[in-house]
Amino acid sequence: MDHVHGASETAKVDTAADLNARLARMKVFFENLSPASLDQIGDVYAHEACFKDPFQAVHGLDAIRGVFKHMFTIQPTSRFTVLGITHNSSETLANAQCCLRWSYSLELAGKAACIEGCSWIRLDPRGYIIDHRDYWDAAEELYEKLPVLSWLMRWLRRKIAPG
Repeated sequence: MDHVHGASETAKVDTAADLNARLARMKVFFENLSPASLDQIGDVYAHEACFKDPFQAVHGLDAIRGVFKHMFTIQPTSRFTVLGITHNSSETLANAQCCLRWSYSLELAGKAACIEGCSWIRLDPRGYIIDHRDYWDAAEELYEKLPVLSWLMRWLRRKIAPG
């Protein structure tokens, strides 16, 4: 069940301490993300949040939960490690934006693999994620690690790269 933003939580919180607390909560959420924790998605995402990665764009808590549920269906041992968080200089929740640098551990062709990327995140005035966009190089981080596509990606790099 989604966390319902109560009256006390709809009030605008707008201090550096509030921002740091929300970023810390976000880090803990992503690093502990599991099928069992998907019901707590409303603790960090706004109901009207948007999510986009190299493969999809969705809107709303149910759709975002579906993205993560599907991830765990095809990659049951998935795990995120947040390597760092930077945020805009406003140091308040009003129009706060941040970038999470992360490492995603998974299995490809029965072997442990890792994808590195970052997420651009914008918070609403209450400190909940309203926009989440993942950036990572699907060619280098995924396609080159798949046996069927790796030869094609190496060939393309040789053709495109100078010298």
